[in-house]
Amino acid sequence: MRPPITIPRCHPRLRLNHHSFSKQPSRPSSTYPTTFRKTPNSSFTSFFFPNHQWSASKLPSTSIFPSRDSIYTLSDVPQTPSLPLSAYRPTEQLTPRRLFKIYSQLAKSRLTILVLLTSMGGVAISPLPATIPILLSTAIGTALCSAAANTLNQIQEIPFDAQMARTRSRPLVRRAVSPAHAAAFATVTGIAGPVLLWTMVNPVTAALGLANIALYAGVYTWMKRKSIWNTWVGSVVGAIPPLMGWTACGGQLLPSSTYPIHLFLPSFLSSAPQLPLDLALIDNPLSAFALFMLLFSWQFPHFNALSYIVRGSYAQAGYQMLSVLSPGKNALVALRHALLMVPVCSVLFPISGLTTWAFALTTLVPNAICVRAAWRFWRLGGEKEARVVFQHSLWYLPVVLGLMMLHKQGMEWLHWFGLGDDELEMKEVEETI
Repeated sequence: MRPPITIPRCHPRLRLNHHSFSKQPSRPSSTYPTTFRKTPNSSFTSFFFPNHQWSASKLPSTSIFPSRDSIYTLSDVPQTPSLPLSAYRPTEQLTPRRLFKIYSQLAKSRLTILVLLTSMGGVAISPLPATIPILLSTAIGTALCSAAANTLNQIQEIPFDAQMARTRSRPLVRRAVSPAHAAAFATVTGIAGPVLLWTMVNPVTAALGLANIALYAGVYTWMKRKSIWNTWVGSVVGAIPPLMGWTACGGQLLPSSTYPIHLFLPSFLSSAPQLPLDLALIDNPLSAFALFMLLFSWQFPHFNALSYIVRGSYAQAGYQMLSVLSPGKNALVALRHALLMVPVCSVLFPISGLTTWAFALTTLVPNAICVRAAWRFWRLGGEKEARVVFQHSLWYLPVVLGLMMLHKQGMEWLHWFGLGDDELEMKEVEETI
């Protein structure tokens, strides 16, 4: 008779707590080494159940294979009961409709729509004209770049998304498509987006789109498990789309002798006589910087509040988030940038010439609401306060962009509705006389 198949007993750290493993006495714990090699990230991840720390490659080989008298037979291991085929769910067929839904999930459609909104805001606020082909090409190219970046991010985070409740239903986690399929989708969109922007818009906009893919799918995704500074990198990623809209119309990003910085002071601070507004002066790097700072600062109240709400999931997946490591500092950073948005809206935008100085007054109301919510989040630090900050951040951005268009420099909204035509005709008659 052949001897039974034997299985070495598991390490105490890995031993399953099952009644079938109690048939023989366990070896005293003193025979096993209690010191393990500390990984660079063990101080952080040891709190979040790091299964990889106790992998076989990091355990002493002498403690895994005990002596011959302490092994179990195959009959001691519980067997998984066999199930009929009717108990298994059939694989979903990839119909065109279902495939489109999967692609939208890979592209994170809600995040992509927000990126489109901010990039089109840069086009709308620009004083330079834009044709319909450029407008459509900018929108499509930006959406393709966003889809590529989000898909590459999900490909790298499959094992971590599987550990978080809010990301377990993503296509790659539930194996709706293979990683190779998702990589092909990311490759097509990642090439098509910059190429479309390069050929139909301009090389600067294409370079910004390509840089955003690299920052989000490369630097930001890698830093999420390495440093809390990933949030600052992510804020830069979120602030680039309005610059893409600005450059799509031909706007400049850096000052030069041809494009110097012009300041548009309020009338009570300027001693010079009021002259007709030259819209070409608004095309200066200070305008692009104002757009960048608004989106950069907005990211912190928005994301810091969200990350505090789901901090348990981030901790379980081992992400280095400020809301996990220091909730107090997380709320303080959100408050700082909520306060920073006040001078950005009330000083930087009007002085750059993008809006009139009336914009400085009308934006005080939404800014005061957000600052108050961020202050309560910092003082109380509860999930209720975090949800209020997050909800305010959702309506804040479209409201400010709408006010920006309402107070756009040189925009005569009354003439759009035919209400100021008589006054305009009187001025034209006076000028001819």
